Formats: sequence, C-alpha cells, structure tokens
Amino acid sequence: MKAPWHALAGTLPESRLLASVAEFTHHRDIDALDHSVVLSLAELVAVSSVTLCKRGESLQHPVDSIVVCTRKPGGGFVVEAIDPGRDGDPIDTIVCAMETLEAITDVTEDGTSRLVIPIQREHAAIGALMLEAEDSLDDVRSMVEGFARIYGNYIALLNESERDKLTGLYNRRSFEQRLQRLLKLQRQRARTVMPEGKEQRHVPADVSQLFLAILDIDHFKRINDTYGHVYGDEVILMLAQQMRASFRQGDVLFRFGGEEFVMLIAAADEEAAQAVLDRFRRFVAGHAYPQVGHVTVSIGYARITENDYPEIVLDRADKALYFAKQNGRDSVYGYESLAARGELAASVALGSIDLF
Repeated sequence: MKAPWHALAGTLPESRLLASVAEFTHHRDIDALDHSVVLSLAELVAVSSVTLCKRGESLQHPVDSIVVCTRKPGGGFVVEAIDPGRDGDPIDTIVCAMETLEAITDVTEDGTSRLVIPIQREHAAIGALMLEAEDSLDDVRSMVEGFARIYGNYIALLNESERDKLTGLYNRRSFEQRLQRLLKLQRQRARTVMPEGKEQRHVPADVSQLFLAILDIDHFKRINDTYGHVYGDEVILMLAQQMRASFRQGDVLFRFGGEEFVMLIAAADEEAAQAVLDRFRRFVAGHAYPQVGHVTVSIGYARITENDYPEIVLDRADKALYFAKQNGRDSVYGYESLAARGELAASVALGSIDLF
C-alpha cells in the first residue's frame, strides 16, 4: 500500500512545508535558491533524486542549467550543478514537459517512478522539476506543482532585480555571481574531457577560455547633447538588441550603466575572442541608427582565469579599453597582447568603470 505524501513528509506536514518554503525563499542568490529548492523537496519526499532544470533561450540550447539533489546510500544528500549540454533520457523527457506545459509521469526500464512538472511563467515554461523514486509519486504531484508555482513566481522577482530596466540585459549587481557561475561550469567541462585518473594541470585545448570585454559607445555625450536623451536611450536599446542577436546563447551580457556594457564570452583563445569582438564592432559601425546615424564603439578585453578576482579582470579589460580610446577609438584591443608588446603604461588611470 502506498504511503500518502503527508506520511512521507513527516508528522507535521503543514509545518514542514511552510518551513521549506520559508527556507528557499530566504535566498537572494539564484544558485543558492536552486540548491535549496531541490534539497527541500528531497527532504520532504522519499525520493532517490530531485532535479531542477532551467530552460535555455534557443532550440540549440534547450537547457540552460541543471541542479540535482541525490540521496546518498548511507543517509543525507548531495547537491550539485551538472553540465546542461547533455541529451538523451531524462533530459529529453524534461524538455518535452517544458514544451508541452504538461506534467509527465512514467516508469523507467529499471522500475524507477518519475514525475516531471513544468515551471511556468506567463504561459511559458522557464524550467521543470523532476523527481525520481522507488515508489509511485502520484500522491505528491499536487505538492510538487505548488513548489513549481512558488519557485516560478519568486525566480521572476529575482530575475527582475538582476536586469537593467532599459535594455533587459543583466545589471552590475549580478556580475560577480554570473562570472562565478561561468567559471564553475568551465571547471566542470574541463574535468569531463580529461582521461580518467589523470590530474588536471592545464585547461584542455578543446575547452574554451573565458574573456571579459568592456564596450563603450564612442562620443556618447555628444549624441545626448546633439539629439537629446531620448535618442541616446534608443541607441543604447538598439545596441543591446544587436548584442543579443550577435553573441551566442552561452555568452553573458551586461549593461553597467550609461553607455558601458560588459560581455563574458567563451573563445578558444585570444585570437578567436578578438575576431568575435571585432566582428561586432564592424557591425555596429556599419549600422545607421534612427536620427543619430552611424556610431562607433571601442572595446577592451582580458582573459579570465579561475584565480582572478572580478575587479582585477575588470581592471585589465578597462586598461585595454582606455588604450582603444586613446588611440583613435572604433577599435578592439586585448590586455594580454598589449602587455606583451609593452604598450601599456605601468600605471594607467581607470576609465569609466568603477571597481568599488
């Protein structure tokens, strides 16, 4: 006979549920929130695992992130983020639930019961929760659906606080968190391609490096003074839209304020990063903006390593941007190349990016 969900949840289910909801809505950091949600469900229900999937922004990348909470044989749980770039079962099942906006219940070949609940916002799926257990999960479906609704509402509030209101790009407040998330994902991908039993000493050649680029619209004050702030804002908005269309889904785009943008991009090496950024620079220069006409941008970038502090990388990229501004604008320069050629002064005044 199947045990009802409240027996699985404990002797005081209402108290346990309220405590769980209070716990995960306490977090302001999205990674911490995701970990707390899967752990809370695993503690409430007798499951072998709970998975939280976030939807990607393209058909090529249907899954943006995956967090899994697994019950350990000796008791307790382990929560970890895993590489979203995988396919097959159960990812295909999760994607199906997100596309159809319908819950899926099935039993795997080894007899494991599975429940997948899409997480919806404004009639679209932003992710899904998947529970796996030895026994049927039918009795906990309504509870999991409630968690999905609460999570969907709460994540929308957090996402709004991370976005620039004019462009919809990420804002300065979310920069460090997004950078650390990318670095963590890079480490995971690097580990997966190393031969088993080999110690990782260097990032393998087929694993992309991360670069931070700072973009500044040239003579933007002149645009505002000549055409007014309305047209200046329109240039910023259109530039943000062009950035979304030009860069890849895995790259992360920010507006730091005013005419300054920051990009976290993956590339095989500095030459590849230079090519990507210069292609966008040329695209902007060739585009005519309403009323304003043609504008140009200057870009400075630097490579990110695991041990770098965010402000240090910003400093390096800003030095390269400063060099671009002082040497004709409408150009792209990398910090490492400039430093190797001895073209950076020992102490260069920071540009308009404030580190503190």
